[in-house]
Amino acid sequence: MCVAVPAKVIEVMEGEATVDFGGIKKRVNTMMVPQLTEGEYVLLHAGCAMQKIDEEEAKKTLEIFRALVEMEES
Repeated sequence: MCVAVPAKVIEVMEGEATVDFGGIKKRVNTMMVPQLTEGEYVLLHAGCAMQKIDEEEAKKTLEIFRALVEMEES
């Protein structure tokens, strides 16, 4: 099973972008999503942006991940 993580696009360069997911900033490959702009959200897997998603869906997914982490810690 593969898990893709929502990430917010912070900066766009040719073929790459800097994204933020959970406070972690990382440079990722954007060859599969060539028309990105700053502020958009993408699904990130294995260092590659796989597809764009809307902000609401990204925030819902991130909240589910946070809840799972909290359940594990308690």
